[in-house]
Amino acid sequence: MLPITKQQWTLKARPQGIPDRSEVDIETRTIDHVPDEHLLIECLYFSMDPAIRGWMSDVPNYLPPIPIGDSVRSSVVGKVLQSEADGFAAGDLVVGTGGWETHGVVPAAYFAVIPADSPFPTHYYLSALGAVGLTPYFGLLRAGKAAAGQTLLMSAAAGAVGSIGGQIGKILGLRVVGIAGSDEKCQWVTDELGFDGCINYKTCGDMETAIRDACPEGVDLFFDNVGGEILDAALMNLNKDANIVFCGSISNYNATEPVPGPYNWWQVLARSVTVQGYLISDYLSEFPEGQAQISEWINAGQLKFKEHIVDGFENTLDAYNLLFEGKNDGKLMVKV
Repeated sequence: MLPITKQQWTLKARPQGIPDRSEVDIETRTIDHVPDEHLLIECLYFSMDPAIRGWMSDVPNYLPPIPIGDSVRSSVVGKVLQSEADGFAAGDLVVGTGGWETHGVVPAAYFAVIPADSPFPTHYYLSALGAVGLTPYFGLLRAGKAAAGQTLLMSAAAGAVGSIGGQIGKILGLRVVGIAGSDEKCQWVTDELGFDGCINYKTCGDMETAIRDACPEGVDLFFDNVGGEILDAALMNLNKDANIVFCGSISNYNATEPVPGPYNWWQVLARSVTVQGYLISDYLSEFPEGQAQISEWINAGQLKFKEHIVDGFENTLDAYNLLFEGKNDGKLMVKV
């Protein structure tokens, strides 16, 4: 089987702003060896996640920066072609941390086998049954300590994580208000997903006032995917002993200068707020529990979600940048 020629999207330079082909481009390379405890996989789907932009930068993060000259790191679904690790066999479908490449040699420790009897499409393991569903599941139940009767404010509410998170909040008995970037997105999360309200941050005027009007009894739990001005406005509307789950800060990922603020951070002290920095990897051992519960909710029709799948390896970078243009409609993936 070896050697195999592969194509990969190589990180050639640290991006300045939104990545372009001068910084991330396609290269052809050869795989001629699979070390012990590694797998040779054929990649089937790539996940397009905002966090990848942070890994492209040479700044401290929860994972080390992607080395210049390596393929861009991402979550992938793939098929095992050769296994040098126990628990994996040729033909297995797997999900884990790989790269933007047609084929990859990956540490087996970073991957899990997708059950052969799973009734769901494989790409669900990059969306509702992967980090997209598990992130809000553990973010609300564990990090956020969500409780029935609370008010949940969800930023990026029409995005992959936010849309599922808001629905989980409703299942748990919370009042859920979303924040999104168009009237159409707001209508979708209220009419289709059952959110109690939604704020169009592009047209609402003063954000602090808009949140106060939508959450007249204050916010008990803020699930922050965005940071920036929305975080500042949310801070002014928190109840005493509120919780913030800090999951992401997409508004700042392509900044080329230091980002000021949050200006209202003093509210954390004034209102005895708990801020929980949150990584889905902290709950790795509990993934089967989360997947079982999410599967039950999907089968019962309690969870709806969109997937935006772009065809073609060659379209990966353009697909990724849809995240920063607000043009993706649901969980964004590339079908290799």
